[in-house]
Amino acid sequence: MLILGISLVLILIGLYAIITKRNMIKVAVGFALMEYAVNFLFAIIGFHKVPGMKIIPPILMEVKTTANVLSSYSDPVPQALVLTSIVIGLGVTAFMLSLALRIYNRIGSFDLDEIKRLKG
Repeated sequence: MLILGISLVLILIGLYAIITKRNMIKVAVGFALMEYAVNFLFAIIGFHKVPGMKIIPPILMEVKTTANVLSSYSDPVPQALVLTSIVIGLGVTAFMLSLALRIYNRIGSFDLDEIKRLKG
């Protein structure tokens, strides 16, 4: 439950930065923070923990069919999805920052209100 709360707080901080900040760099940082919070949540969801047992990796060296062993493992699917999401998020963040830099070179400001006032 603590992990869910931490992820929710990070998502809300990122959403606050996206909605209230007028600087394009701060908006990009808020977007990245939300993305990393969701990745953190998905990575943690993949762990199945039974009280009193350690979490084992998804690669089993020997096959044991007891219920305790099969119920305390790390699911590889959320981990693979998080890795894919990290790569996609890195590309999106790089695109956002390069777009912000291009706008800054042309206009001379990162302020979103000044960009909205432009005509043409």
